[in-house]
Amino acid sequence: MKTVYTFGGDAPHDESRQKDKTVTGGKGANLAEMAGIGLPVPPGFTITTEECVRYLQEGADFSDQLRADVANALTHIEGAVGKRFGDAADPLLVSVRSGARVSMPGMMDTVLNLGLNDATVQGLAATSGDPRFAWDSYRRFIQMYSDVVLGLDHGLFEEALEIAKEDKGYFTDTELESEDLEALVGEYKSIVANELGNSFPQDVTEQLWGAIAAVFDSWDSERAKVYRRLNAIPGDWGTAVNVQAMVFGNMGNSSATGVAFTRDPSTGERSYYGEWLVNAQGEDVVAGIRTPQYLTKARREAAGAELPSMEEAMPKAYGELARVFDLLEAHYRDMQDIEFTVQQGKLWMLQTRSGKRTAKAALKMAVDMAGEGLISEEEAILRVDPMALDQLLHPTLDPDAPRDVLGEGLPASPGAASGKIVLDADTAELWANREEEVILVRVETSPEDIHGMHAAKGILTARGGMTSHAAVVARGMGRPCVSGASAVSINLAERTLRIGQRELKEGDVITLDGSTGKVMAGRVPTIEPELAGDFGTLIGWADKYRRMGVRTNAETPEDCRTARQFGAEGIGLCRTEHMFFDAGRISAVRAMILADDEAGRRAALERLLPEQRGDFAEIFRTMAGLPCTIRLLDPPLHEFMPTRDAEFADLADDLGVDIEHLKRRAAELHEFNPMLGHRGCRLGITFPEIYEMQARAIFEAAVAVTGEGGEPVVPEVMIPLVATKKELEILRALVVRTANTVFEEMGASVDYLTGTMIELPRAALMAGEIAEEARFFSFGTNDLTQTALGVSRDDAGRFLGSYVDQGIYERDPFVSLDIDGVGQLVEIAVERGRATRPDIKLGICGEHGGDPESIAFCEKVGLDYVSASPYRVPIARLAAAQAALKAKG
Repeated sequence: MKTVYTFGGDAPHDESRQKDKTVTGGKGANLAEMAGIGLPVPPGFTITTEECVRYLQEGADFSDQLRADVANALTHIEGAVGKRFGDAADPLLVSVRSGARVSMPGMMDTVLNLGLNDATVQGLAATSGDPRFAWDSYRRFIQMYSDVVLGLDHGLFEEALEIAKEDKGYFTDTELESEDLEALVGEYKSIVANELGNSFPQDVTEQLWGAIAAVFDSWDSERAKVYRRLNAIPGDWGTAVNVQAMVFGNMGNSSATGVAFTRDPSTGERSYYGEWLVNAQGEDVVAGIRTPQYLTKARREAAGAELPSMEEAMPKAYGELARVFDLLEAHYRDMQDIEFTVQQGKLWMLQTRSGKRTAKAALKMAVDMAGEGLISEEEAILRVDPMALDQLLHPTLDPDAPRDVLGEGLPASPGAASGKIVLDADTAELWANREEEVILVRVETSPEDIHGMHAAKGILTARGGMTSHAAVVARGMGRPCVSGASAVSINLAERTLRIGQRELKEGDVITLDGSTGKVMAGRVPTIEPELAGDFGTLIGWADKYRRMGVRTNAETPEDCRTARQFGAEGIGLCRTEHMFFDAGRISAVRAMILADDEAGRRAALERLLPEQRGDFAEIFRTMAGLPCTIRLLDPPLHEFMPTRDAEFADLADDLGVDIEHLKRRAAELHEFNPMLGHRGCRLGITFPEIYEMQARAIFEAAVAVTGEGGEPVVPEVMIPLVATKKELEILRALVVRTANTVFEEMGASVDYLTGTMIELPRAALMAGEIAEEARFFSFGTNDLTQTALGVSRDDAGRFLGSYVDQGIYERDPFVSLDIDGVGQLVEIAVERGRATRPDIKLGICGEHGGDPESIAFCEKVGLDYVSASPYRVPIARLAAAQAALKAKG
């Protein structure tokens, strides 16, 4: 099997494996594709992802086959460009880049200008006729190779560069002349020798294999692991390596480099969007080392910028680039993220991929492209990541609220966020773990900041453009970001921040508006989003294609109203215990728990009955005409008990009993493992009067609200934690008796269902028997995951991250359903339940009901509905449609 595929020049590009992103990665497959359709792509070769996996598994060693294949592929590049690798007179230089099957911007390593040494730099100077360009390329190579391959701190080289500029009184790198750069190369080599005790490697073959190894190794770097964990990317995919002939954007003012998108990745507008730099290399743009210029005249003028756009400064190259934009978007039928270089007036394409975009842009592009006939409605539905909708479902800044504007940068990622200033990624993560909202403020972000960026509510950088690392990653994460705020000055030693004339300290609150680029002091009020326009159009399409219903988990009228606004088709889980914790009724709950006999418990429950009835009535009014699944009391009773002496004293006074008696009773209720203790239906079996009161409250409210003349109420009474048919038989009979009594008393009735929550492995296995008593099953996958895995979700955070990193679980099983294990239990319960009762209603109400991957599984096993938290209802609607479309193929 091939280890290497060549592209460009006269290389064939018709082999299916070469265009398979699982083999050659996204970058390698797309380079071959671009070359195959005749675009100007520098020749090169791709080492497969399979070789990366083998390398990492077999102790960081390269096979003889791979070494031979790479040598042959180098010969292909040499033949295509007419230069030889390592030739002192006319050297071939190459870039070495990563390329996973999915885009992981900035997470893995790159080396440019590889092949330079003390001899080849002279040849490059002679053949190019530009010594300054040659020495500039050499100093870049030494710094990048030393950082990526040799493991040296790039700051050592940055410091040397800054000193060199200060000594000459220069402000920018481009002011350094040939002699300055040659001297800087000498300084860089001294840094390597002093830090490592060895000279910078001069053997170009050694350089190449060092870079290939570094790219492979970067797949398992800490930042890459964090990114994979956050984006559910399996650790066994590996990355390809792309080795390509260098083309140079730093060969003077007729050369340039840039990053561009065929549509605006922030808004979705159909207009070219990007940045470029004259006399630069690609890292200068994406790393924020220099502030880039606008690609188009229109954007330059809109921003009030003075430096010319590429459209104005290089009209011929820009015109060719625009034609390539249109060709690539039509070819891939999606917005493309493109890297390009102009070498002495000639355009070269270095990369294309489907571009990262905000949720707002994703919606607009999907709807627009369907309208343009580029894609179908079904494809538009599949284009939008359901979880990305989360960016649109939360408040934005109130436009009428007063604002204390500190400064302004580039609107790199839309949305608004307020939080405390933190100045490094570790602090951001630490404070966020303390449930504090933070804004990460950096001069510029790097891939090592990924954990802090994820922890932060928003990101502010002093340097970098709209395509900088901070901007691209923030957009992908859905975090508001303001980049390139040049008025920001950070003093890490004193942990302070200056914006213009104002000084702030770490911990002060600021607000970012990623849509305008403004930075404000303090916290600015927000408003709710409007879910219309493209959002409404796409979700409307989704509803046409989905099979499963979408309900919500809600127990307050406010949550119910929010869920209905988002399109919920009923309540899949109303947790009645949340009502018990209300401050106005907790005393009655405690009195019920502490009562010495049934009479005492019933007296306390009589106090609770009107409160529960009122709660249910308000919910039924809000959800008029829609099914409402109400779970009877589930948690263990000790959770309602006081914990502090003052609370015991207040309760003793209220009940007129001795405080020591209360403490003894509380101690009697203590359980060593309450998750597996006296809770759920076990409470109903031992204290049936509790469930009797709740059932009475449900039916009295249902009859009353139905009698108000609105749409009929449809209650579904759910009995939790059932493990045996007999438990459900006893408690279903109690519910039926209570319903009949209420209907007789009130002279009216409502239709209702009784069912259970499948949340124990035994219940899943015995689903056939349990279905004899149940009209519906609702899978409580939170507890089913806990009981199946023997893992407490409250404690799992301490070690599950390591499990995911090591591939024991692909994703956190409390976030995305463990389909191989817990999923089997669900499948068994579905099969056996339907065998007994073919019309049994099946749904899921755990947190997994809002997770797209889990929803896809629910479609596969044929559940009737999923239930999610109110703000995840639109996510579930879209995910359910995608699951249905994929199931149809």
